[in-house]
Amino acid sequence: MSSDGMASEFSSRAGVITGSSSGLGRAAAIAFAELGASLVLADIDEEAGEETAELVRSVGGQALFLKTDVTNPEQVGAMVSGCVAAFGSLDFAVNNAGTTGKGGRTGEYDIADWHKTVGINLDGVFHCLRAELPIMEAAGKGAIVNVASGAGLVGFPGLPAYVASKHGVVGLTKASALEYAPVGVRVNAVCPGSTRTAMLESYMKGSPKIEKMMVAGVPLGRLGLPEEIAAAILWLCSDASSFVVGHALAVDGGSVVQ
Repeated sequence: MSSDGMASEFSSRAGVITGSSSGLGRAAAIAFAELGASLVLADIDEEAGEETAELVRSVGGQALFLKTDVTNPEQVGAMVSGCVAAFGSLDFAVNNAGTTGKGGRTGEYDIADWHKTVGINLDGVFHCLRAELPIMEAAGKGAIVNVASGAGLVGFPGLPAYVASKHGVVGLTKASALEYAPVGVRVNAVCPGSTRTAMLESYMKGSPKIEKMMVAGVPLGRLGLPEEIAAAILWLCSDASSFVVGHALAVDGGSVVQ
């Protein structure tokens, strides 16, 4: 599908993006906005979220920011109903809010840190799906992309809660996809590799040694860009991927196929 075709498609569609204050969420918001989509942007960071909303408006999209904690099902429900109230429909959703959580080995991992990471990464996606799917089912259409991770496809030491939660997102994506494909709703996941976002920069702590180690695991020889992940998300939400259901798309420079 051409970019003109996608622009025509999304100019009449509305959706929600969680974790939209920075990184992949912000890049996805701008990508959808450039095609004329109407967006409800959600995050716990109100100031940065409003900045994303302004960026969306500056490239021709419509945006409403709603402060939302994805671990709170009532707030998630208000986010989804807010999209329908503001724009008349919920045509797509990008469930992106997440955290790497703290590092550590499984045997010594702090229980509170475990629950916090799983609560955001996995429970948060569940709360979003639970609010989004009934609306799309009633409409008989819709596309959802859950943002997992390459760590949702392969093991990775030192981040047990992150790896477990992202594997859970992939599994939840597959289960939901099978449940709702018969009613015209597509659910897929995108699994980014090491991507240059604020979250990754925080993890690397400015260490050239850590960055070199991460790049060494990428056959393309570089970190990904948020815009590259956003392009994959956009495709999975578009009619160009109309026969793609329950797929976990690795966008990682070849990392997980080694």
